[in-house]
Amino acid sequence: LLIGTSVVGVVGAAFAAVPFIKSWLPSERAKSAGGPVEADFSKLEMGQKMQVMWRGQPIFIVKRDKTLLNTLPGLADRLKDPDSENSIQPEYAKNLHRSRKEELLVMVGICTHLGCSPKFYPEIVPQAFDSQWKGGFYCPCHNSRFDISGRVFSGSPAGTNLVIPPYAFLDENRLIVGVEKIEGEA
Repeated sequence: LLIGTSVVGVVGAAFAAVPFIKSWLPSERAKSAGGPVEADFSKLEMGQKMQVMWRGQPIFIVKRDKTLLNTLPGLADRLKDPDSENSIQPEYAKNLHRSRKEELLVMVGICTHLGCSPKFYPEIVPQAFDSQWKGGFYCPCHNSRFDISGRVFSGSPAGTNLVIPPYAFLDENRLIVGVEKIEGEA
């Protein structure tokens, strides 16, 4: 009787433990929120920004024209980290454009100071927050300024450049955020 009761107790405890332990695992919704997200940028025109969500964060996808790209080399002396050595980005984004393709910027749209979302100002015209504005991003929460590659200006409260997430191109009009390579890519 003692052995039979013990066996039934152990089996009962195992059946009770399984749902309890499963409750610690992430839900399907949580798994999908952390998974890669696909973005179709085929309708994005030069000088425009689109946004997708990945891991609960806004991802900015910006199509930059030659005029904006030509401003980048002349800004180095105004930036905290012009070569992106102290910033978070994949190895393939450690370049002047901080991107795989120079005309397309993909970055996390959260300021590295206190987590506000910077606004996109692509026009190369003086702004109230910067009389020498060459286009880029401005965080109105605490006045952090970033160039069109997401590099932070000196004098901004933000300490590092905006984050570049891992991403890969699926074809000429689509990319996937959350992976650095897709099958068959060199």
